Amino acid sequence: MLSRVAAAIYWSARYVERAENVARFIDVNLHLMLDTPAHQRGNWQSLVMTTGDQAWFEAHYGKATPEAVTRFLAFDPEYPSSILSCVTQARENARTVREIISREMWQELNEFYLMVVGAARPKVSPEDISEFYSRVKRAGIYFEGVTNATLSRGETWHFARLGRTLEPADKTSRILDAK
Repeated sequence: MLSRVAAAIYWSARYVERAENVARFIDVNLHLMLDTPAHQRGNWQSLVMTTGDQAWFEAHYGKATPEAVTRFLAFDPEYPSSILSCVTQARENARTVREIISREMWQELNEFYLMVVGAARPKVSPEDISEFYSRVKRAGIYFEGVTNATLSRGETWHFARLGRTLEPADKTSRILDAK
């Protein structure tokens, strides 16, 4: 297997996992806020701190309001770890190795991309897109399931698996560092 192919498969899987993790991360925060008294609901800054990109966020958005953090983490095309950017990069990586991955993987990833692009609109409130986060999490799970069901257990599958397993380890270490 060429290193270019291995890298594309690895990063495609890793970006899908990252998008799923970001959606889970925001969704958990929204649900925690439901149990928090109204005067203590300013927990959006911790989401930005966990990304490790606080300086980037402050330069582009300023204060960590719910709307700004939602835009930053979900739909900012310039921020490389936003859901939109991750799914776009995953799709681009998969496109370069379409002859290696299964047709079902490409189809699932393409549907995931189209769903995220369709949801990215200029003014969206954090509370209005809770269903979006559920759809992102399901799309990530579907992609992993299709990958496991349609790829033989060769090098391609191993690189995809590696990408999916390293991303949660990275995110967990960032959360522990921020908290």
